[in-house]
Amino acid sequence: MIILGLTGSIGMGKSTLARMLREAGIPVHDADATVHRLLAAGGKAVAAISAAFPAVSRADGSIDRRALGQQVFGNTPALRRLEAILHPLVRADKAAFLARCRRRRCRLVALDVPLLYETGGDRQCDAVMVVSAPYFLQRQRVLARPGMTAETFAQIRARQCPDAEKRRRADVVVPSGLGKAVTRRAVKRALTHLKRG
Repeated sequence: MIILGLTGSIGMGKSTLARMLREAGIPVHDADATVHRLLAAGGKAVAAISAAFPAVSRADGSIDRRALGQQVFGNTPALRRLEAILHPLVRADKAAFLARCRRRRCRLVALDVPLLYETGGDRQCDAVMVVSAPYFLQRQRVLARPGMTAETFAQIRARQCPDAEKRRRADVVVPSGLGKAVTRRAVKRALTHLKRG
């Protein structure tokens, strides 16, 4: 089974690319979606995060992600505490996904991980696909998100490996700033190449 790492900086189009991979029949494990499940009511991370960050618990039993973000951005010790809770749970979910895919004899699977290089997740991958767009477009996309500020965007970018470094290290770079048709063609070419081995 070929494991494809899918990554890209915030606002580069990872979600669109992951959707294209799913449409092509490729199983995709989404690390962000896993975190959302872990923080939802009944999620496996709720108790530990509520204990570590009491002010972020909601009455419905979920975690207020915005309040949690406010507590950890710019606070390295708090961020490390959060990562110590979440990362093992995300890794366990990813391992279960890969085990299911192996049992189903999938030829190719993708791991959608925003911090793939930053966490060393690329070492588990046979190839890495990076989605990239020009900075002006990245900034425009990110600042259009509800609640996003230029300051938060700058903090997120500071934690991420620079786009140029990601592109340099990637096996495949998919452009997302030239329209979806161009992105789709690049994905199709990459998948054909990867499936050939």
